[in-house]
Amino acid sequence: MNWYIEVMEKYAVFNGRASRSEYWYFALFNSIIILFLFILWKVTGHIIFDIIYFWYSLAVLIPATAVFVRRLHDTNHSGWWLLLALIPILGPIVLLVFLIKDSDAGTNQYGPNPKMPNPKNSLR
Repeated sequence: MNWYIEVMEKYAVFNGRASRSEYWYFALFNSIIILFLFILWKVTGHIIFDIIYFWYSLAVLIPATAVFVRRLHDTNHSGWWLLLALIPILGPIVLLVFLIKDSDAGTNQYGPNPKMPNPKNSLR
């Protein structure tokens, strides 16, 4: 749950890097919340859950895009690679490979490796 909160705190931060765990835990918790709201809407039939589902999806659009871009940065790819999603079949497969790929070792052009211990964060 901490990864989800951390991504939401970095609401529109598109620079830097995001580790695999940061991205995938955010994706997991976000999917669970969306699924829960969708099921509530279908089971109860109340439009309020549809409205909440819509506003929640809209609210996490920017953080989800930002963590996706930071994850691409972690594999040493520009955030513009996100546009590959527009290419049917092949684009999403290539992006999935990038998301699964391990972090670039050391520092790259987007910043230090998020797996490496940071002296500033040692008190965390």
